Amino acid sequence: MLTKDILGAVDSVSNEKGVPKEVVCDAIEVALATATKKRRRDDAEFRVSIDWETGDYETFRTWLVVDPAEIDEDEELPFNPDAQLTPDEAKEKDPSLGIGDVWEEPAESVAFGRIVAQTARQVILQKVREAEREQVIREYLPKVGELVSGIVKKTSRDSVIVDLGNNAEAVLLREHLIPRETFRIGDRMRAFLLEVLPEARGPQIILTRTLPAMLVELFKLEVPEIAEDVIEIRGSARDPGSRAKIAVTTNDGRIDAVGACVGMRGSRVQAVSGELAGERVDVVLWDENPAQLVINAMSPAEVASIVMDEDAHSMDIAVAEDNLAQAIGRGGQNVRLASELTGWKLNIMTEDEATQKQQDEAQQYVANFMTALSVDEDVAAVLVEEGFTTVEEVAYVPIDELSAIDGFDEEIVNELRQRAKDSMLTRAIASEEQRDGQEPQEDLLAMQGMTDELARTMAAGGITSMESLAELAIPELIEIVEGLDEDEAAELIMTARAPWFEEAEVGEPD
Repeated sequence: MLTKDILGAVDSVSNEKGVPKEVVCDAIEVALATATKKRRRDDAEFRVSIDWETGDYETFRTWLVVDPAEIDEDEELPFNPDAQLTPDEAKEKDPSLGIGDVWEEPAESVAFGRIVAQTARQVILQKVREAEREQVIREYLPKVGELVSGIVKKTSRDSVIVDLGNNAEAVLLREHLIPRETFRIGDRMRAFLLEVLPEARGPQIILTRTLPAMLVELFKLEVPEIAEDVIEIRGSARDPGSRAKIAVTTNDGRIDAVGACVGMRGSRVQAVSGELAGERVDVVLWDENPAQLVINAMSPAEVASIVMDEDAHSMDIAVAEDNLAQAIGRGGQNVRLASELTGWKLNIMTEDEATQKQQDEAQQYVANFMTALSVDEDVAAVLVEEGFTTVEEVAYVPIDELSAIDGFDEEIVNELRQRAKDSMLTRAIASEEQRDGQEPQEDLLAMQGMTDELARTMAAGGITSMESLAELAIPELIEIVEGLDEDEAAELIMTARAPWFEEAEVGEPD
């Protein structure tokens, strides 16, 4: 029988540790069952049932009904006749018993002595730790992707430990801290809850202060219109601790989305900046037109002109000579953030460079038309001036568009279209002949950064293996694969050359 002191301690431990009373009660029952089992020399199992009103308890020996055929003799837990019954043995005791059922018989109870109390203490502590872990996971798992606040409890070279309250601690690793940011013990801080890892020694709550998502969450706190869904943040990009950009929009024409986020005299954006160690934040207006969005994102630099290449998903941006440094930003920061914000690859150049590039491209188009269509330079120049850049466009554009060009009558239009189709057919036949017997090898297809289409294009140009790709120069690869820029070509060639360097390292003497 349990004394009144023990019964009273159940409520005390439950209140002190903040765990349900049932957890403490179960722990004491498990401790009594464990003490009973230790008194025996066999592998019997026991269950203890306590009447928590009177303190009386009963002990039962238990047998689990199992199918021996399903237990592999080689396993670490073979059939245990002291605590398990076969179906036939179970039927002798009770015909209603089946596999998975438990048969119980009354057994002698042990007294709640010193050893039982120690066992109960260990079990209770274990149950308390498990309950605390479950409570932390239950509280913070739904908060992943939100801001949390706490007090700095400990700092080290690699991380900052943050006390979130209610026995919950979070880890802010060094790579998730804003550069040159320091915290002292006792400082209050906000961070973005990145993930909760339910580890055995206790759940790991991982925080970050560097993701663009934290910038978005801070603006939600400072700008009520965002929380009310009147203003929407459509994109964000950060260089943590230095500069950031967000793009905002609204469906309410009466509201200035940018002005609302900036606040009176910049109060709202300054509050966000202050939370991020003085990070400068540019608030720009979102636009469904990609070109206009890029113009907005390049702020405060002024854009003179933009040329879009939808196939390469890139834009050439021309700015005035005296505006070039501002457009690029320190270390390329402004254009890099604008690129991340818009999702487009941005190439910054001066107006003179843009003009020269357009002229070079126009001359290339003229030369291509002269060769493919067998026309003189004047006719090819007219096609380019009218916006035609490929033979395919000439072959399949509506006749009305070609006929609308000054000096192009029906006969000229039909002749140009026919020549364009003949040129496409000739090119397709030549490509097919070149491809015959030129299949990419397995090492080229399996190379990092390689696609099936790219490998076959290379094979058509005679590049069928990593070895043959590694021997190329960048201009040679660009000539074989149209649309490939220098950076992409260099990366592919260096990947193909990687085995060379590995062999060199292996061959070096100790």
